[in-house]
Amino acid sequence: MTKPNLQDPRKLYHVDHFKKQDQDTPALQSEMTPVPDCGEESYVGNEQLLNRRVLITGGDSGIGRAVAIAFAREGADVAIQFFPGEEKDAQQVADWIEKAGRKSLLIPCDFQEDGAPKEVIENVIAAFGGLDTLVMNAAQQIAQESLADLSIKQIEDTFKVNIIAMFGLVKAAEKYLPAGGAILTTTSVQAFHPSTHLMDYAATKAAIANFTVNMSQYFAKKGIRVNGVAPGPIWTALQLDQGQPKDALPKFGQDSLMERAGQPVELAPVYVFLASNKASFVTGQIYGVTGGTPINL
Repeated sequence: MTKPNLQDPRKLYHVDHFKKQDQDTPALQSEMTPVPDCGEESYVGNEQLLNRRVLITGGDSGIGRAVAIAFAREGADVAIQFFPGEEKDAQQVADWIEKAGRKSLLIPCDFQEDGAPKEVIENVIAAFGGLDTLVMNAAQQIAQESLADLSIKQIEDTFKVNIIAMFGLVKAAEKYLPAGGAILTTTSVQAFHPSTHLMDYAATKAAIANFTVNMSQYFAKKGIRVNGVAPGPIWTALQLDQGQPKDALPKFGQDSLMERAGQPVELAPVYVFLASNKASFVTGQIYGVTGGTPINL
């Protein structure tokens, strides 16, 4: 009798403590220990997104990188926006996209700058001739141990990058998105279970969840689906770039029910499904990939 292909989810990927480490802004995935698994060697596609024209913000590392690689292997041409200074990681993603036989486009852009979202959309239209799938994933996360340390400037910048840029991107993309297209957002378990050291970040993620549901109602009449993904503790460069309290990194994610942090590759299939025609009756939903923390109770 053939044995079933079963894997204990507690024992997948990196299960030990992480090494103490940090990086200057912007943090690079290629310099992390261990390097996050974004499916570079493992993800296998089967044309679920054939000939899609996709923009992924924050696509150079972490979740965005895993989604970019998966989408390309599913048949999509992929543009990625990344924060200036992250060119090394971004070029690696472009190489993976092109190895999959698809077109890539790299767009360095800081969403703290006025007009940046519109400029990004226009670059994609000029290069690909259209846009049908928008994945809004870029984020700023800076941990502060106390409210006194959380500056109004940081709060404003976090809101600009995490949620105001989403409004700008959707406004600029609306006239190009066709029926059958998809908009995906990255919210967070922090939207539902906020941590006091991530007050501004958690607030933006809650706003993104609301934004997702609201936009799904607006775009339904255009035949465009809007859904979100809520990750839990995922091993990404965001965590090294002031994203966690000092000395918290070694045990990052180990209090989840799976007793480990997640890897970006574990989220990619959810984004693929939500973008694909298989999710034709799915809109206005938030899918949790949290390692066990509930987001809907």
